[in-house]
Amino acid sequence: MIIDKLQNFRQQAYNFLGNGRDAIFDLMDAVLTSPSVKSFAELSLSAVYRRKWSSLYESLKDSRPRRGRLRRLCVEQIPKDIRPLLAGDHTGWGRPHAKTLKDRSFVHQPNLVEGNKPIVLGHDYSTLGWVPEMSGSWAIPLCHERISSFETAAQRAAFQLRQVCRDLSVRPIATYDSEYGSAAFMNLTEDIPADLLLRLRPNRCLYKST
Repeated sequence: MIIDKLQNFRQQAYNFLGNGRDAIFDLMDAVLTSPSVKSFAELSLSAVYRRKWSSLYESLKDSRPRRGRLRRLCVEQIPKDIRPLLAGDHTGWGRPHAKTLKDRSFVHQPNLVEGNKPIVLGHDYSTLGWVPEMSGSWAIPLCHERISSFETAAQRAAFQLRQVCRDLSVRPIATYDSEYGSAAFMNLTEDIPADLLLRLRPNRCLYKST
C-alpha cells in the first residue's frame, strides 16, 4: 500500500512539471539518489539519469512547473487528524565566482579565517517544511524558494506560511529560530491562521503594554 501511495504521488508530481517533464523527473531522481554532488553537470552521470548532459540545462529552460499545484500536492500528504508541525528557516548559498548570475547579494557563510566577515556573494533560500515525527531529524519541504535582494527573509517566510496555511484544513504550529523572533515578523504573520513558536535572542527586550 505504501508503494502504491508513492507511485500515485510521483505520477501526480510528474503531471504538474510541464514541458520537459521526463528529463526533469530523471533530474529529480538523480538529486535524490546522489550522496554528494560537486557540480550540476555531474548529475548527468547518475545511473537514473537516462539522457545526455545537455538535457540538464534544456529541461530547466523549457520546464514551467505548476508550482502552486505541486505545493498543494505536498500539503495534501499531511494527515487531517493532527495539528501539523511546520519548521521554517533560510540558508545562504555562496556563488562568489558566478559573476554573471543575476541578483547576487551578500549572504551568510561561516568563515574559518579569523578576522574575516562570515559573508559571501550568492543567494539566500527560504524553506518551510513539515516535521512528521516527534523524534528523528528529517522533514518534508513544502516550499523552497529564493529570497530576492528586494525582500527580507522574514517577508519570504511569511509569504510561504500564508500560502501553505491556505491549503491546510487544520491550524498548524510553525517554529522559527531567533532571526524571526521580532516585531516585524509578528506583524507580517498576525492574520495568518497559525500558532507561532519562536526562539528569541538572549538580548531581546520585551515590554508589557498597560
